[in-house]
Amino acid sequence: MSELTSSPEPATSRPDSTRTGPGRLLIAIYALFALAASARAGVQIATKFHNAPVAYVLSAFAGAVYILATVTLAIGSPRARRIAVVSCSVELVGVLAIGTWSLADPASFPDATVWSGYGSGYGFVPLVLPVFGLLWLRRLARRTRTQPTIVTSAGDTGEASAGRLRTANSRSTAAADALHADADLPGRADSEPG
Repeated sequence: MSELTSSPEPATSRPDSTRTGPGRLLIAIYALFALAASARAGVQIATKFHNAPVAYVLSAFAGAVYILATVTLAIGSPRARRIAVVSCSVELVGVLAIGTWSLADPASFPDATVWSGYGSGYGFVPLVLPVFGLLWLRRLARRTRTQPTIVTSAGDTGEASAGRLRTANSRSTAAADALHADADLPGRADSEPG
């Protein structure tokens, strides 16, 4: 019965949390890129928007995508993880599309964006970051599906309660089956005809 009670440990200690292991580094890198891309776009839009409006708007969009990815990875709830998958997917498509566009038509990009040249101005981190993000989220999704749900804090959602209920029901069913099996054993005093 003790496995059904809440643990005093915080939810961040859950093995399926996005804030454990490599997830912490991923969130830190996304936060750094959110700050860098947003600040860069803000300064460029405020001071020289007329020079390269497409590039600067795309940098602002990249900053917004990085902010969304950072926040949803940091939250780590199942819903936030689904949003993070969409965010990382949009980022990957954006890096590939803008990278290809910037190489095919350099005149459209008189000034670089975060994603132009496949992120070459940032050491190609914008190209590999969404891949690592998607792989990390996929790993967590697989781990969540294969592990039993454990309640770690009072703030856990109904999904955890449903998992506890399924576990408790399966245990009580198994216990009832064992009792019936004991009652049907030959040679037992209570199962012999009277």
